[in-house]
Amino acid sequence: MLSKAQNKYIRSLTQQKFRNEYKVFIAEGEKIALEWLMSETSIQLIIATEDWVAQHQSAITRHPEAALHIVKGSELEALTTLQTPNHVLLVVPRPAEKAIPHLNEWYLALDDIQDPGNMGTIIRIADWFGINHIVCSPGCVDVYNPKVVQSAMGGHLRVGIYESDLVTFLSGCRLPKISATLHGHSVYEMKRLDASVLIIGNESKGVSDRVGALATQAVTIPRKGGAESLNAGVSAGILCALLLPC
Repeated sequence: MLSKAQNKYIRSLTQQKFRNEYKVFIAEGEKIALEWLMSETSIQLIIATEDWVAQHQSAITRHPEAALHIVKGSELEALTTLQTPNHVLLVVPRPAEKAIPHLNEWYLALDDIQDPGNMGTIIRIADWFGINHIVCSPGCVDVYNPKVVQSAMGGHLRVGIYESDLVTFLSGCRLPKISATLHGHSVYEMKRLDASVLIIGNESKGVSDRVGALATQAVTIPRKGGAESLNAGVSAGILCALLLPC
């Protein structure tokens, strides 16, 4: 059973200001929790039902540093941000901030992505395609928002995520810079590239002028139907599939 103070602490982590203050975030749901438990990443708290703990004892024992709290399903239900019944919730320390490495690899640069679902999807896409670096502008949604962590499905464990003014980052980057726009060069006519920066813009405003001005090429996914635009996560997935080496 959790104390009132522990309950209050965990509930507070749904807010970015407290995640920033305590430098931790929530990872919840069985698949995501098991990803973290099977990793070498440090874990602060494991809050789980008795049945779940019994079924996953070997994974839990990998993390002697974590405080384990066995709770009733109703207690966990009061803490979870998920819509479906949940059996486990982790509180995980945020990784230390690191300088962006300048390597001959693919990068994603995200210009004020606001939707947590889009952000999580893009992290998951980067993980799928083996893109090791995502650079987020300061105006992006918090990458440790519970909905982002849920959508990313463990991608935080394998993808380096950095925050930087994109003009500063792009100005110091020697790789080709490809900006996703509605009026760029058709992606179907472009060659696959060994290393580049793919810039994905805000859901409603697209890539900002100051960031787009630094792109070496603009790319678009030609529209054949009547949809006004594509979801940012969908666009990122299509462009990665068509631009990255096979």
